[in-house]
Amino acid sequence: MKPPPRATAFTAAALLACLTGVSGMPAARAADARALPSVNMEAVVKAAQIDPRRPDDTVTPGAKAGVLLIERALRDRKMLDAKWVDGYFGTTTVTAFAKFQRSLGFSGLAANGLPGKTSLTKLGAGRFTVTHAIAPGARVPDGDFVVDTRTRSMLAEAERLLGRDLVLLQGSYNPGGDPTSAGTHDGGGVVDISVKGMSSATRTAAVRTLRRVGFAAWLRSPDQADWPWHIHAAAINDTDLSSQAQHQTGDYYLGLNGLSGRGPDDGPKVTIRTWEEYRRR
Repeated sequence: MKPPPRATAFTAAALLACLTGVSGMPAARAADARALPSVNMEAVVKAAQIDPRRPDDTVTPGAKAGVLLIERALRDRKMLDAKWVDGYFGTTTVTAFAKFQRSLGFSGLAANGLPGKTSLTKLGAGRFTVTHAIAPGARVPDGDFVVDTRTRSMLAEAERLLGRDLVLLQGSYNPGGDPTSAGTHDGGGVVDISVKGMSSATRTAAVRTLRRVGFAAWLRSPDQADWPWHIHAAAINDTDLSSQAQHQTGDYYLGLNGLSGRGPDDGPKVTIRTWEEYRRR
């Protein structure tokens, strides 16, 4: 039986609606989005920590394409000179990204030069999409201190692997709380952990485990500075890191001890991973 003309027209319209995505994004717009290049947020945030600490212009593996897209967008906004569009997320690019963040009305940790999900997405509007997005999450209590939810999850996994609780001596978001910390605890992702009652082997195991789950972690001793024995740990790729903590995580990747003297790393050797890389392993 041949359907009436009106039914034929309705069927054709319905088919066209399915093909063009009337229920969501129009097909042309969806195709445009698929055509845009992508920036791997995990990779470029890592580069923003490591590259400023390098003694040369070596780029961070896996980050160059994304960094170039970011730098071109900053250049076109007159926030970065063209000569710095090189795929290297050095100090000049960090400064330019912080300027862009401030132009959005952000301040404090939200304008620390590390690409946050919101600022990176806004910079990429019409130019690139953002993949592998990361965020520190909300601030939550941990005993007497405050950390973000990403850091709390990392600590919980380290405790599970160690089979023991980790007691904090200092948390995150603590500006001016301890002058010996040189500002590392001013932002998120950084904790100091008590080693009271731990044997030498257990202390080493704790540092190794913290490193395994994505912390740049070191055992600190009174021989280094005016502080008690403790473990200092900074969550790699926490986008709320203070500038000082950013430098520490960059130095960790470069085989250094995270102190101002930039001596060799004295901790246990592990494969360096972020929290997200650990979870995907």
